[in-house]
Parts: sequence; C-alpha cells; structure tokens
Amino acid sequence: MNEDTITALSTRAGESAVNIIKISGSDSIKIADKIFKSKSKIKLCDLKTYKMLYGNIIYNKEIIDEVIVSIMRSPGSYTREDVVEINCHGGLAAVNKILDLIIKNGARPAEPGEFTKRAFLNGRIDLSQVEAISDII
Repeated sequence: MNEDTITALSTRAGESAVNIIKISGSDSIKIADKIFKSKSKIKLCDLKTYKMLYGNIIYNKEIIDEVIVSIMRSPGSYTREDVVEINCHGGLAAVNKILDLIIKNGARPAEPGEFTKRAFLNGRIDLSQVEAISDII
C-alpha cells in the first residue's frame, strides 16, 4: 500500500448538479473528519463501512457546502484502502474549496489514473481490467 493519502474529483467539473470528490489512503477518514460535521453529530471515524452521513463541509465555522459523505473501509473499496466519497453540489467554487481543504489537511492531489493504479498494485484488479478501464476513459 502507498503511504500517502490522495484526493481528486471523480466527476466532470461544472457539468453536473452533483460532484463526487474521492479521498483514498490511510488518513482519508481522519482528513474528512476534520472538515465534515454531520447533522446527527456522528463522526466519520465512528461510522461503519458502506454507510453515509448527511452534513456540511465547514471551514472557519463557515458552511462551504451541504454534502453526503460515504465511507468504504479497507479492504472493501476500489483501491483496497480506506476511501471517503464526498457528494457535493456541482458548482466549481464549492468543489475547489473542498479539494483545497482536503489538501490542506494532509492529502495530495491524485495523479491521473492513480486510483486505478492503486487498485492494481493492491491486487483489486488485474492488468487486463486496468487496460479496459483505460480504454473506457
């Protein structure tokens, strides 16, 4: 497994009503917990795998966006690492601010294809599946 935590927008920026920001790596849940406050007061670190929470992304006590966050714990995710997906509104301002907050809290921007690379390196998919994904993209 890779040591660092990565993040990227998983949907096309500005082209949909909802965007999905993905975080993958050992610190993904901890990073998301720093910027997300659920309406139910449940912390992401206390959430079981394959569960979602509704709440807000917060920065300096200001609401950046109203979101739904899902958790997929290792090894049951695409990358076989802990993964957080943030479903936020499609506007570029909110997406860019959320990505900035994730990076400021310890993740780095993912390189193109890095989620798939990690899935391959972690034994989740084989080379023919990587090639098929590349062909689709």
